[in-house]
Amino acid sequence: MKSADQVLLVVDVQNDFMPGGALAVTDGHQVVPVINRLAKGFEHVVLTQDWHPHEHISFAVHHPPHRPFETIALPYGQQVLWPVHCVQGTPGAALHRDLDIAHARLVIRKGHHRDIDSYSAFLEADGTTRTGLAGYLRDLGVTRVFCCGLATDYCVAWTALDARLAGFEVAVIDDACRAIDLDGSLDKAWQAMREAGIARLSADDVLA
Repeated sequence: MKSADQVLLVVDVQNDFMPGGALAVTDGHQVVPVINRLAKGFEHVVLTQDWHPHEHISFAVHHPPHRPFETIALPYGQQVLWPVHCVQGTPGAALHRDLDIAHARLVIRKGHHRDIDSYSAFLEADGTTRTGLAGYLRDLGVTRVFCCGLATDYCVAWTALDARLAGFEVAVIDDACRAIDLDGSLDKAWQAMREAGIARLSADDVLA
């Protein structure tokens, strides 16, 4: 069992990101057994959920004639437009049924404000609106954050980078993640994480 100053942060393991989902991540289902195995080694586990209202600003359907995966400028910065996904209360927004982490103590729901997207578990896309996760972890005495889930190049990477900005030591567990890889986004994400001092580990590394 990892010491009490470490947390496993499980990002967006939800039905809409699984094969057949509204915003499917290739092989996204393969992270579930790896994450279940990892979670058994942590006292502290936090889960996140994308939790969008129907009218969320990131949905391409609200920006005609733009289509999913195009990028537009919004007041808080550049925004990739997505298919409608993870709408509050729908089966697609639910956590994967095989995720087995009964001892997880907190679920952070993000992207619930209509007019701003939120990839990170720590900050919304404006870079200033906080979720409260950093304070929660500090109150627990956490100093090191291990990130896994979906997708590597968006919500996992943004979460990891913001965890570093909040002062935590951070690692991303590569084989417990899968990526969208939109126009080279995966390589760019890993480069940014390397430059920020984020470790790239395997599940075996973490559990050794």
